[in-house]
Amino acid sequence: GIELILRQDSGALIVLGGGDKVNSVCTGGFDLVDAEFTPQRLAELAKMDGAIVIDHDVSYILKANVHLIPDPAIQTEETGTRQRTAERVAIQTGHPAISVSEGRSSATVFTPSGRYSLQSPTTLVAQANQRINTLERFRRRLEDAEERLTRSEVGDLVTGADVVLLLQRAALVDRLGSELGRFAVELGHEGHLIQLQLTDLLEGVRDMASLVYADYVPRRRKAIDPLETLKDLPTQEIYDPVRVDTQLRLGPLDASARPRGLRALSRVPRLPDAVKDSLVDHFGDLQKMLHATVGDFDQVDGVGRARAQQLRHFFDRLLELSHAWEFTDD
Repeated sequence: GIELILRQDSGALIVLGGGDKVNSVCTGGFDLVDAEFTPQRLAELAKMDGAIVIDHDVSYILKANVHLIPDPAIQTEETGTRQRTAERVAIQTGHPAISVSEGRSSATVFTPSGRYSLQSPTTLVAQANQRINTLERFRRRLEDAEERLTRSEVGDLVTGADVVLLLQRAALVDRLGSELGRFAVELGHEGHLIQLQLTDLLEGVRDMASLVYADYVPRRRKAIDPLETLKDLPTQEIYDPVRVDTQLRLGPLDASARPRGLRALSRVPRLPDAVKDSLVDHFGDLQKMLHATVGDFDQVDGVGRARAQQLRHFFDRLLELSHAWEFTDD
């Protein structure tokens, strides 16, 4: 609807949300009854001078051609009449207000917490596709880091730096995904394909990071969501392994480390969480599981003979893969 308004070169002032607070700043104009929202109707009503009020769900147009009179004492740094009014209305009512400027061919959303300039769909799609390509590269690097960590785990060669590297890359993928998610929201229906690609690229990233962290966090500390913990770090600090290690409190980067085996066990089909916990409690780390016999597994509560054979087969395959990795490296 905003795009149509810009095409016809007629500005607009739009409030998203009705109710008493919005009504208190409205005067004149007229109310609409059961007027379902469509982009075309919005564009036509924008040809009049007054503001338009739409319900918060953007389902119905509530008012048109109204004059907005917010409290003039509300501070604003905007210079244009529409922008000043929109910012004051957003702050006073708590509802978003959109200013569409025909002179600048731009649209700005004002909320109580700030402003956001909308971009054209063409520009957004181009930028979103560029970010998808970047996200794909970062996801491949994350998968490479996970494979290297698995190799090191099987060979009992893991250091703190290996763990931090994977968590760094997971945090970067998660951060890029959040940025791309905002593009999908702004594109609306046009962002459906981008949202599908984004969902696919982010699948399993948080679970992977959480399992890796739970594998290596010192036992005296409670496991946390590592990506949430890193969320507030500036991007440049995410690239600093010492800063990430300090934030997550994993231990010295150059120290040897052994996983408990939670991430490895998560790949065993149909293995209940209670059994995974029992295996970790019984064996203590992945190396002991890798070299345990069927009888050893059978002694763990909840495992049983059939599941013990399944576990031994899984770890045999993991050891075979480690030999294949060694051959590939040679």
